[in-house]
Amino acid sequence: MGTSTDSPEQVVRRFCDAVTAMDAEALRPFFADDVVYHNIPMEPAVGIDATIETLTMFIGMCTAMRFDIHHLAVQDGAVLTERTDVFTMGTTEAPIPVMGVFEVADGRITAWRDYFDMAQVTALFSGEG
Repeated sequence: MGTSTDSPEQVVRRFCDAVTAMDAEALRPFFADDVVYHNIPMEPAVGIDATIETLTMFIGMCTAMRFDIHHLAVQDGAVLTERTDVFTMGTTEAPIPVMGVFEVADGRITAWRDYFDMAQVTALFSGEG
């Protein structure tokens, strides 16, 4: 989890590493109470409970997941990540290219926006990918 002394980059890197544990509740301390989590093609999850609920749904569909960061840039409290998010469902591993923006204040993620190809994700979670 992040602390108020962690840099925004440290918070985001720790968060991305923590995703592999497949435990949405364990991710709760990374977020501010009023966080907005927005997978851009979908409706945003507003607030920490809605964010954890959304993450629980995604984690529940997978047997494993990880966020591989390729590039990361920081300006003020904004952390931009070019990632490949790898979702494993049974024996199928599906890499999804993602551009993510995390806004961090006082060691907590206050906003998280991910940009990706929704058609690719829909195919994956419907069993076609």
